Amino acid sequence: MPASDLTQALGEQVRAAFETATPLRPQGGASKQFLGRAVQAQVLSCAGHRGITSYQPSELVVSARSGTPLAEVEDTLAASGQMLPFEPPHFGAGATVGGTIACGLSGPRRPYAGAARDFVLGVRLINGRGEVLRFGGEVMKNVAGFDVSRLMTGSMGTLAVLLEVSMKVLPRPQVEATLAFEHTPAQAVRLFNDWAGQPLPLSAACHLQGRSYVRLSGSTPGVGSAAAHLGGERVPAHEVPWTDLREQRLAPLHGGLPLWRLSVPATTPPLALPGECVIDWGGALRWLRSDVDPGAVCSVVAASGGHATLFRGADAGAEVFHPLPPALLRLHQRIKSAFDPRGILNPGAMYADI
Repeated sequence: MPASDLTQALGEQVRAAFETATPLRPQGGASKQFLGRAVQAQVLSCAGHRGITSYQPSELVVSARSGTPLAEVEDTLAASGQMLPFEPPHFGAGATVGGTIACGLSGPRRPYAGAARDFVLGVRLINGRGEVLRFGGEVMKNVAGFDVSRLMTGSMGTLAVLLEVSMKVLPRPQVEATLAFEHTPAQAVRLFNDWAGQPLPLSAACHLQGRSYVRLSGSTPGVGSAAAHLGGERVPAHEVPWTDLREQRLAPLHGGLPLWRLSVPATTPPLALPGECVIDWGGALRWLRSDVDPGAVCSVVAASGGHATLFRGADAGAEVFHPLPPALLRLHQRIKSAFDPRGILNPGAMYADI
């Protein structure tokens, strides 16, 4: 599909919805529509608003309209030996740039390279009044005052409709190698943190079904030296788990039970919660497949200094994100009101009161 700029048409639809207080649900490829709370709203399709608007490999920045397929951006970067460093999940062939940033998800490389929001330089958007605004730019030093560009990352379309995103990119590593070890979950957490404190070219670390996996990325000499230092078993390229982990295609991550996303300090020991658990992000992210009471999950995770999200399998209308303290909830509500005064954009997608 050719590039197409639908800014005017999208703006008119939002302005009309503002006048009539009609709820809208911005949507690109619908690959992540399972995230968050169920929303009763008219779909505002951004899928046709697409195209890479700027890319100079020497500048390490790519800009693309929100409906641009994520795969198209990644293929373009790969042709120049570059990549999106936060390794975003697709969750389907329809994944778009706008949905990727609106959901703010990052893959296994996140603790070693940075999160999605760390690489967002600027955005064009339509606020809840139907106004087209631009924030940030295409250089790292272009941020002044409140960083609205990064605020949009992970906002789930509740603040604005993304039109265009500018992102910093990085060169792809020269080589990568994955090592496997036989560990208990507790051993894996301890070793992941020990290794993170050493000068090793780590780019991913996970534990699942009794085995730890570590990915090394960098120069041929650097990766070779690190692999010799760590030992373990070299994993053949066709057996490395990183893409299946990122896309949640591994057996422990799908089934009939709800899937929880637990963000905790990386050094947190295995949590006292029933169910099957996959450790990601070098210990900082735990995927738990369990039917345990949601209140119990949030309580255990909060005691560790973390927060929990019911990622898949929530009942309709249920809260899926970790409860907010009253002061923080009021701050969220004020921000929502500033961008979307009539509350028409994805109302209730994150919390019932936002």
